[in-house]
Parts: sequence; C-alpha cells; structure tokens
Amino acid sequence: MTVTDPNAPVHLAGKRSREAAIAHDKQAWLDNFADDAVVEDPIGPSHFDPDGKGHRGKEAIAAFYDKAIAPSELTFNFEQTYQCGNEEANVGNIVIRSAGYEVTAEGVFTYRVDDDGKIVALRAYWELDRATASARKL
Repeated sequence: MTVTDPNAPVHLAGKRSREAAIAHDKQAWLDNFADDAVVEDPIGPSHFDPDGKGHRGKEAIAAFYDKAIAPSELTFNFEQTYQCGNEEANVGNIVIRSAGYEVTAEGVFTYRVDDDGKIVALRAYWELDRATASARKL
C-alpha cells in the first residue's frame, strides 16, 4: 500500500484504530475517537445498525465494538490509500473471522480526524449481501 504521508494525523489515527481492533484493546480503540464521533460500518441499515444512522458518541461506539469487533478476528488488506486534508480513504477488504465463519468485506474504508488527530468519522462502504455471500465455514 502506498501512502502519500504516512505521518499524517489521519493516517496515524486509522492505523491506531486498526491495531487496537486487531489487538482487542477496546479502551485504546475508544480513546482514538472524539467524544462526538460517528461510526458507520457499514453505511446504512445493517444488523449492527437497523436504522442506518450510525453509532454516534462514545457510548454507542463502545456498544458497536462489543457487537462487531470483540467477538471477531480482523485482518485489514488495504491496496490503495487516498489522503485529502483531514480525511483518508482506503480501498481493499477486511477479513472477519467469527462464530466459525470467515467473511470478506470488500470496499472503501474512510477516516476523518479533527485538529487534535481524533477520529470524528469512521465510515465503511461495503455491501452486506456481498460480504455475506463470501462467508465460508472455518
């Protein structure tokens, strides 16, 4: 993966987010977010977010962590990264292993940070039906 500026605050915040999720370090993951941040993973209605409005604020983000990240092993495979100001878009996939299955979510995964380098928006553009269709028993 080629990154224009590997020391950009948005890139570092995204990297911290991924590393904390892989390590199952909930507190480090939450500490990386601004208090009023939003997580939309995936964007729109899903089993994690039936209303499709995202998980807004630390309490809602912590609940999302407990449902989506805590029971899973994650591998991030980003092939391309685009940086624009305080935002970064990563193209590739996330492999999710949970409950005896492996699912691959292909898409675009974005981060936006504030001036303090805290994530204010984590948005994931992946299609639930396509990811579900990729499921294979481990």
